[in-house]
Amino acid sequence: MKRSEINRIIRESDQFIRSFGFILPPFAYLAPETLKNQVQEHARIIRDHRLGWDITDYGQGRFDELGLFLFTLRNGRAEDLTRGSGQLYAEKIMISRQNQLSPMHRHNLKAEDIINRGGATLVIELFQANSEGALDPSADVHVVSDGRLVSLPAGGHLKLQPGESVTLMPQHWHAFWGEGGDVLVGEVSTVNDDLTDNVFRDPIGRFSDIEEDEAPLHLLVADYDRWLA
Repeated sequence: MKRSEINRIIRESDQFIRSFGFILPPFAYLAPETLKNQVQEHARIIRDHRLGWDITDYGQGRFDELGLFLFTLRNGRAEDLTRGSGQLYAEKIMISRQNQLSPMHRHNLKAEDIINRGGATLVIELFQANSEGALDPSADVHVVSDGRLVSLPAGGHLKLQPGESVTLMPQHWHAFWGEGGDVLVGEVSTVNDDLTDNVFRDPIGRFSDIEEDEAPLHLLVADYDRWLA
C-alpha cells in the first residue's frame, strides 16, 4: 500500500467512526515526530501494549477487496495471560467495508466478541477447527450470539445487525465483510497478539508492505519497530 492511501484511509475512517459518536483516545492523534522524540514517555503505547492505528491489505495490494481497518484501544500483555492475572483483555474498533473481505483465519489463544456497532450488516463465514486446528469442511459450527446458542453448517453465514454480536473461540475459523454498506465493528477479546496469534487458511501476511510516497499522518502499529527503534 502507498502511504498516501493509508493517510487517506485514516482520515476517512476517523470521520466514519465519529459519525457514530465514537471518539478515539488522544494518543490516536500523536504526530510521528512526537512518538519518535518521546519513545520512553509513550512506551506503553508503542512497546508494551502496541496500541494504535492498524490498516492492512494482508500484503496483497487489494485493500478495497481484501483488507481491514483496525484501531487497538487497549490491550494487555502475553505475560498477563501467562500469570493468569492483570490486564487479560483487549479492545479494538474496526471498519469492515462493503464486500471487503477480512480473510479466513483463527487464533491460537484469543477468544473474542465481534460486535456490530453500527452501519450495515456484518456477515461472518464460519467453520469449525478439527483436533489438529485445521479447518474442518464438514463439521457444524456452534457459537454463542448475544446469549443464545446458534448452530450453522460448515461455511454458514451468520449475519449481525447493528447491536448484535457473536463470541468466537480459538477453534472457530472465521472470515467477515460488510453487506449493504460499511460496518463499524467492535472487538472485545482476551489479550491480542497480532505478531504470533493469527493463523490464516491461505498463505498471506498480517500486515501491509508500505511504499513511502509521502510522510505518514500517524504511525501504524506495524511502523513502530521500524520508525521508533
